[in-house]
Amino acid sequence: MSKYDVVVIGSGPGGYVAALRAAQLGKKTAVIERDAVGGVCLNRGCIPTKALAHAAEVCSLARRGAEFGIVAENVSVDFAKVQAHKDAVVKKLTGGVGFLLKRSHVDVVAGTARLKGRKAVAVKLNGGGAETLEAEKIIVATGSEPARPKAIPFDGERIVTSDEALGLRRLPESVFILGGGYIGCEFASIFAQFGAQVTMVEMLDRLLPTLDADIAAEITKALKKQKVKVLVGTRMEGIQSGSSGVKATLSNGAALEADLALVCTGRRLLSADLGLEEAGVKVENGAIAVDEHCETSVAGLYAIGDVTGKLLLAHVASAQGIVAAEHAAGRNARVDYRCVPAAVFTSPEVGTVGMTEAEATAAGHKAKAARFPYQALGRAVAMGETAGFAKLVADEATGQVLGVHLVGPHASDVVAEGALAVALEATVRELAHGIHAHPTLPEALMEAARAWLGQGIHA
Repeated sequence: MSKYDVVVIGSGPGGYVAALRAAQLGKKTAVIERDAVGGVCLNRGCIPTKALAHAAEVCSLARRGAEFGIVAENVSVDFAKVQAHKDAVVKKLTGGVGFLLKRSHVDVVAGTARLKGRKAVAVKLNGGGAETLEAEKIIVATGSEPARPKAIPFDGERIVTSDEALGLRRLPESVFILGGGYIGCEFASIFAQFGAQVTMVEMLDRLLPTLDADIAAEITKALKKQKVKVLVGTRMEGIQSGSSGVKATLSNGAALEADLALVCTGRRLLSADLGLEEAGVKVENGAIAVDEHCETSVAGLYAIGDVTGKLLLAHVASAQGIVAAEHAAGRNARVDYRCVPAAVFTSPEVGTVGMTEAEATAAGHKAKAARFPYQALGRAVAMGETAGFAKLVADEATGQVLGVHLVGPHASDVVAEGALAVALEATVRELAHGIHAHPTLPEALMEAARAWLGQGIHA
């Protein structure tokens, strides 16, 4: 029986970061991984989808080249090479994580874990046999997987989840996407830019229902410009697949036919079959309950990432991983969820952090918002990427920045400044008076701040 200070179950962006931080703090650490090092993010999530999104953006830009005096005739997509590029990116980054774990002397155990009491983990090894690891502290980082509604006959070829969609070897001519959240919108944008005919079906009254309404409206407009057919307030009543594609019936009476059906209806937390209940760990609707230190109801047993049901974002998992490792090592670390940026990698991108205008009002603030359009921003005009805007939400009485919401070129990068403003409780005046380099995209935030103050210069 091997003995460790810290054992981490799962090697995704939460698990491997927790393991590395624990090792930094001098703890003998092991990671148990049943699949590939790097978890969903590196293998079937963040990284491969962004590799595809970038390839789609390159394709779109090549087709628009004439706008800039660059003539590229007969632009076509070699989807096999697109996938090869994506696979190479994944291989490089997962290899990098493996190197970091090895350099930090973290033992990686390939197998399926189950708690054996409060200070031991039984592992069914992938190569056969079993092993038990003893640990003073255990961190559960088992993540999530695509939800698979029982009413849908998934076959892995014609009716698929995002997992299978990332492994396609042929570009479908037509795609039906069920679900209008960020995953559905990203895939819609990717497939549309590659030239596929895309239809989206969302049962709620708008896409991206958890984001600012203005942002959702702008993305809907952008997708429609990419010839994506968007059906909101609509349910899928049934679906079946055949050798030539899929056929779906909708609540509005319409019938859809497509080469591929991609189901993006949420994610399922992977908390089952871990022995949590036997160990006395509190689990609520599949989510492991944790405190601000990421500690569960059982002292010395932690949970991080998607399986906690907090915010299903890789960077949140990493932040939780650091906190859990530090607390396990005796430090008084806490997670602050007040300022968590998020991005949607559509074209154009979305970047958002803090409260929406509606959320700020509901929280008791006298909320005031201001916008600045990218069509008035020099850098965006030079890039030919003028769709979108920067929106600033602040407390009218104090001027404190409460939220920043962007849709436009490189919004996923620009939102970092907004995140700092929210985290540091900056005021609109401070954001407006900070000198920004010109011509750059972050100037949109400065301009939105000036507009909020009634001092707008360029719009």
